[in-house]
Amino acid sequence: MSRSLQRRVANFIFTVGCWLATGIAVFFLALLFWTLFGKGFAGLSLDIFTKDATSTGDAGGLLNGILGSLIMCFLGMVFALMIGILAGTWLSEYSEGSKIGEAVRFLNDVLLSAPSILVGLAVSIYVYLVVNAMHAPQFTFSGLAGAAALGLLATPIVVRTTEDMLNLQPSALREAGVALGASRGLVVRQIIWRAAKTGLLTGGLLGFARISGETAPLLFTALGNPEHFHTLSDLIHPMSALPLLINTFVTQPGENAVAFAWTGALLVSLAVLSVNVIGRYLARGARQ
Repeated sequence: MSRSLQRRVANFIFTVGCWLATGIAVFFLALLFWTLFGKGFAGLSLDIFTKDATSTGDAGGLLNGILGSLIMCFLGMVFALMIGILAGTWLSEYSEGSKIGEAVRFLNDVLLSAPSILVGLAVSIYVYLVVNAMHAPQFTFSGLAGAAALGLLATPIVVRTTEDMLNLQPSALREAGVALGASRGLVVRQIIWRAAKTGLLTGGLLGFARISGETAPLLFTALGNPEHFHTLSDLIHPMSALPLLINTFVTQPGENAVAFAWTGALLVSLAVLSVNVIGRYLARGARQ
């Protein structure tokens, strides 16, 4: 067999293997979505968005979980965006050749792959120590603690995305700003950030998609609550979330509880899918 024919055969086998692996992955993904949408849509009703969930899942809705997830994800993303954008800017614009920058970048990569349950446990232990020092044990579990855990999970994503997006900006922008007499900080704030605003928004969306379906850290921090959010004072008390309700209902023996779990899973999946699609679209525009 000639060398040319060997290469063609190897290329054909490799191509077929790639198509076969892709087909298997797409098949199981389609099967997952078919099951999720089929069972999730069956439980959709107006009560899902207007009534709170009960402890047994026999009746009611998912209002407390929906509101709790939105509030904790929003507060977590506020924390993640403030810390992540500033840290990513420092890594991109100020840490060139710095050993501290290399260490921060390495630690950020470690946090990207850190198990979420460990983050929740760390926040829970810290809150436990603080509230015991304040002699306020009733505040051990709270929506604020859950938001802090989610924010810690989203921050590394925002840091990495911010650094990558700022590195994509041409050096000519920085040089032009400095040539006009602007300080380095002013150039970053008024020119580089504005040029990379689409990429920064993409990082925020990807961070939100990462934390919106997290359950493990909320088990140690938010705990859950049968009532929904009413006032700001509720933030220092246990708070419900859709992933927590799904985790609770899936272990209940009743068919209604399992139906609520499927509906909650559908809502979370739609939220994550929508945010990922928007983030990918914005990222493509930023690269172009």
